[in-house]
Amino acid sequence: MLRAAEFGLHTGAISTDMEAVRERKRRMVAELITVHVGRYDAAGVELIMGTARFVGPRTVAVHRGDGPVRTVVGDRVFLNVGTRATIPDIPGLGDAAPMTHVEALELERVPEHLIVLGGGYVGLELAQAMRRFGAAVTIVERGPQLAGREDPDVGAAILELCRDEGIEVLLDAHVRHVDGRSGRGVRVRAECPTGDRIIVGSDLLAAAGRTPNTRGMGAERAGVDLDARGYVKVNERLETTATDVWAMGDCAGSPQFTHVAFDDFRIVRDNLNGGNRTTRNRLVPFCMFTDPELARVGLNESEAKARHVAYRVARMPMAAVLRTRTISEPRGFMKMLIDEGSDRILGFTVFGAEASELLATVQTAMLGELSYTALRDALFTHPTAAEGLTLLLANVVNKQ
Repeated sequence: MLRAAEFGLHTGAISTDMEAVRERKRRMVAELITVHVGRYDAAGVELIMGTARFVGPRTVAVHRGDGPVRTVVGDRVFLNVGTRATIPDIPGLGDAAPMTHVEALELERVPEHLIVLGGGYVGLELAQAMRRFGAAVTIVERGPQLAGREDPDVGAAILELCRDEGIEVLLDAHVRHVDGRSGRGVRVRAECPTGDRIIVGSDLLAAAGRTPNTRGMGAERAGVDLDARGYVKVNERLETTATDVWAMGDCAGSPQFTHVAFDDFRIVRDNLNGGNRTTRNRLVPFCMFTDPELARVGLNESEAKARHVAYRVARMPMAAVLRTRTISEPRGFMKMLIDEGSDRILGFTVFGAEASELLATVQTAMLGELSYTALRDALFTHPTAAEGLTLLLANVVNKQ
C-alpha cells in the first residue's frame, strides 16, 4: 500500500496484525501436513512420530516421548533428516537465544528492531518481510556483498533494494560479541571496515547457514559415513557407504531446496524400479522470494570464470520489458550466459518482477538443449515477462 497513490488508490491508516499473519501461516502448514499424512494412510504405510537413531545395520531405535522405545529393522533405509539453522560460535550468541526462521514465523508481534545475522536467502526474505510489517531492520553480513554466491552486480542490486526500503546493511561485518536476549533487547558488537559498531535491537535472527541433523544419529553403528561437515556421504545415485541405505535432501549435501529433495526421491525411486538416474549434471533452478524475486539456473559469471568457461553475456534492465511497465515494477535486470563457441545457453539470472516464471521458460529451453536463438526468435504473448527474452537476445554478439 506504500505505492497506492500511484495506482489511484487512497487509503487510511494501515496496521499489521501479526497474530492474524501467524494464524494464516499455521493454517497453510496444517493443511499441507494433512495432505502428506493422508498420503501415508492411502498407501497403507505406518507412520511413527518420534526421534530415531541407528543401533545397528538398518536398525533404528525410535523414542516416542514418554512411550516405550521401539526398535525397527528394515530391508532398506532412507535418510532424509534435513538440516537446521546454524548458530555460529560467537561469544554470547547462544545465551541470547536468537530466533531462527522457525521462531520468526511464529512471532505474534512486530519486532521493534530486528537484527539479522546473515545476508543470504533466509536472512533477506525475512528481513524484507519484517521491514514491510513495520520493524526497523539491520542486516549484518560478514561477506563483501549480500547473496554472496551470486555475481557482484546481483549483490549490488539487492543492496540497493534493501536501502531503498529502509533496511540498514553492514557488509564485511564480523560479529565479536552479543549481549542480552532476543525479544527483550540485544546488543551486537561487530567489527566493520569503518571500525567497531554497536547495534542495539529488540530481536535477533540467526540466518548464517545450515547444519545437518546427523549428530547423535548413530551413523557409525550402521556403517554410514559422514563428511567433515556432518553431511551423509553419498554417490551420484544417493547411495551411502552402507548397503541398502540411501540419503536424500539437505542431509545428503544436496542443494538446500525443497524441489531438490523431491528430485532426490525420484532418483532413488526410479533406480529401485530398474532405472539409472543420477545427480550428475543436474540442472538445478532456484529462486529467492524477495520482492522482486531473484532467480537463477545454470552458471553465473563468477562460476563461469572460476571454471574457465568462455562465454558471451546478454544483459538488459527489466525496465525494458513492457510487462514491468504495465505493473509498474521496473526494478532489476536479466542476463544470459551463452557459450563462446556455440549457441548453447550456459545460465540465466534474473532479478525482477515475475523472475520465477521467466526462469522456468529458460530452464525448459536448457533442458531441451535449445540454442539461445530459439528463444530469440520465439513469438511470445504481449505483454508478458517472457516477451522480454526476445529483446534480451536480439543483439547477442556472433559466436567466435
